[in-house]
Amino acid sequence: MAAATPAVLCIGNAAFDRIHRIAAFPPTPMKVPALDYLEVGGGMAANAAVAAARLGARVSLWSRVGDDRVGGAIIDELTQEGIATGGIAVHAGFRSPASSIIVDQVGERLIVGNRAHVMPSDTTMLSLEDVERADVLMGDLRWLEAVTLGFRHARSIGRPTVLDADLGNHDQLPLLLPLTDYAIFSQPALQQYTGTTNDVEGLAKVCAEGVAHAGVTRGSAGYLWSDCEGRSGEQPAFAVDVIDTTGAGDAFHGAFAFAIAQGMNVEAAAALASAVSAMKCRALGGRAGLPTLKKARAFLAQAAPLPTS
Repeated sequence: MAAATPAVLCIGNAAFDRIHRIAAFPPTPMKVPALDYLEVGGGMAANAAVAAARLGARVSLWSRVGDDRVGGAIIDELTQEGIATGGIAVHAGFRSPASSIIVDQVGERLIVGNRAHVMPSDTTMLSLEDVERADVLMGDLRWLEAVTLGFRHARSIGRPTVLDADLGNHDQLPLLLPLTDYAIFSQPALQQYTGTTNDVEGLAKVCAEGVAHAGVTRGSAGYLWSDCEGRSGEQPAFAVDVIDTTGAGDAFHGAFAFAIAQGMNVEAAAALASAVSAMKCRALGGRAGLPTLKKARAFLAQAAPLPTS
């Protein structure tokens, strides 16, 4: 049954992005003028949280920041989006995750970031009541102790879990995948983890590790998935004028988690997530283009799908 106001708990990375848009990447290092500049909150789990909140979910976030100016800005922006930030650990003397992102006019990016992995990993300040109040959990691989804690409790009480299995920390996936219902990889991450460039074979390998649903986002080639019981599907991407692909995967995961919390089937969840991801790409930064549910539905009603493989 669909939740009237679905509740989503996101777990993982929150960061701050400084984004410059340029005409094109130069062939050698040199000074280039910026066409646009933006400072905005970022991070995989945090962007997914904003995507779910914009769609209408009640969202909480478990994450880590430092006690610096950037950490305060991260929390302030999330609070303005209506996200509950009581699960964000603020660590004295540590620097908050931040990225510098260069985007060219076709949306390709260069990202230089510092990570949260150097921060304390203690989870004692987190409340399992947040898990119990959620209809679905969405986690990335940037705070493994917290994701494991949340996913393990979710499994024990029957809450579905969505994992953003992007690049990094893949040595921990054999421990985390058995606690995961929906494992969604980026294509580079799936290929790196499974050791094959054949996405169908890669998804089969992920299914063998105990998940109920394995999927891979492939940019303009769309979303390929398997329910790990013999049924599979392919959701095309949508044609949009791309400004910036930063956060497109985060948007997909947040929207997918929202859809599962709403009680949608996999086909409907993949379609909504693909629409939200495409709409995000029409604006600079990881959040400016994120739509409301009404706007996403209107987009789906008229959007042109790109051909799939």
